[in-house]
Formats: sequence, C-alpha cells, structure tokens
Amino acid sequence: MYHKPVLLSESVDSLITNPSGCYADATFGGGGHSAEILRRLSPDGRLMAFDRDADAAQNALEDERFSLIHNNFRFIHNYTLLYFPEGLDGILADLGVSSHQFDTAERGFSFRYSAPLDMRMNVQGDKTAADVVNSYTQNELETILKLYGEVENAHKVAGLITAARAETPILSTDDLDNAIAAALPSFAEHKFLAKVYQALRIEVNGEMRSLEKFLEGAANSLKKGGRIAVITYHSLEDRMVKNFFKSGNIEGRVEKDVYGRISAPLKPIGKAIVPEEEEIAANTRARSAKLRIAERI
Repeated sequence: MYHKPVLLSESVDSLITNPSGCYADATFGGGGHSAEILRRLSPDGRLMAFDRDADAAQNALEDERFSLIHNNFRFIHNYTLLYFPEGLDGILADLGVSSHQFDTAERGFSFRYSAPLDMRMNVQGDKTAADVVNSYTQNELETILKLYGEVENAHKVAGLITAARAETPILSTDDLDNAIAAALPSFAEHKFLAKVYQALRIEVNGEMRSLEKFLEGAANSLKKGGRIAVITYHSLEDRMVKNFFKSGNIEGRVEKDVYGRISAPLKPIGKAIVPEEEEIAANTRARSAKLRIAERI
C-alpha cells in the first residue's frame, strides 16, 4: 500500500449499511479504503474501484469480490449500469492526490523535486503542466491560478510565467520555480508554491469537471437509501460537494417542486467530519481533509 488512507474508519463506518451489498471506491489509489470496505463486506458483497493512474494496478486486491477499473471516476454511472444495474449501496471517493504520486519525482506533482513538469494522473493523457504554462495565454493562466489555486497576486505570477517562457520554454519544476521566484512571499514560500502547483494539476487533469460528472453519475448510481462519502482537501472541491449534496448541483442553486420540497437526489447526513489530532500528527496530509456524507432519497 503506497498511500495512507485518510479518515479510514469514519468514511467506511458511514458507508456500509448492507454488508452483502454492492459498493464502489471511486479513487482506488493505494487501496487502503478498498481493503477496509472488503473487510467489512460479507462473502456476497461486491466492490468495484476506479483509478485512471496505471500505477494503481500494482495495488489491485486479490479478492474475487473485487474488480479494478482503469478509468476516470466520472464514468461511474456507465460502469454501474454494466456491472450493477440494480444500483449501488455505497460510493466512496477520496479526492486527494496519493502520496505515491507526490513522492514519485518524475511525475512532476511536487515542487520538492527537480523533475519534468508533467502532473498527469493518467500518463497516457495528452496535456502536461508544461503544455499549460507554455501555451496558455497570460489571461488564461491568471484565471486558473485564481480559480483553482486561489493564488494571491495571480496576475503577477501569470506575467512572470509568460515573460520567462518568451526567453526559453518552461519544462521542469525548477524552471517554473525560478520563473515565478519574484512573486514568492518571504514567508510561507512553500504554501504559495503549493497553490500554484495545485492550480496546474487541477487544470491538467480536468479535476473539477470530472468531479461534477462524478457527483451526477454517483447520485444516479445509488439505490434508494444508498450512501456516498466524499473526502475533500481544498475549499473549491469541498464547496462543490457540499452544494451538490444540498441542492443537486455544484452551484448550490436550490430548486423546489410545486409542494415546496427541494428537488435534489441526495440529503446530507450530519456535518462535515475532520480528522482527529492524532491522525493529523501521524499523517500531515490529513490536515485539510473533510468528509461529507449523503444518502440517496
């Protein structure tokens, strides 16, 4: 297992209402959540898992109740119709980038390593982070830095990138770090870089659009009373999940029927759950995690 699962007990406890049911782990990664789900299921239970990163296949679980699908979780409803046409009893998604991806230098996810500027979760994908920083207009770069990274002074950062690439292409993490060095604050430099890298990663992998399609597909895939548990790590994705659970759309636009009832497929269960201090101390990447749970109406 190359990824320490976050909020493991809390998420699986909330998910499994029928040990003989059919479940999906939409973000397989290192397999920690899937292994715990299988441990809780009866011999009749079933679990399908998704991961678009081919590296995840090395963690595939040897269990006849389990199947791993190498595809984007946005297609969950297609596969539910194919394998579990009666619907799913529960769906889990951990939206964090796996420790393995961050810690594999050549994947280019982290400014901690000198590496090609890649950031593709599916290495067969066409667009890399280098493509983004070298081909997007200054306005486009500013937009994604603001929207996906909430980067302070995004206008200056975008300007520095376009100026640097006019001299020579930005192809590595070192190239990018050097290009935007003048915009880095004298304090919390790493936090600032993390926001820039987050914005590029989200753009490269189309994460927000995939999350929206996943939420829609998941709602359509659940049986009545089935549950969905989603772990988020930054405000943008958490807001989308919270809004969808409440209203059935990522904007949070509440629509009511003629009787004044909210027209949404899900109802939130409780409030967001955050890790205990002990978990954060043992796994710093859990620090910003939030778990939200909803049930199919």
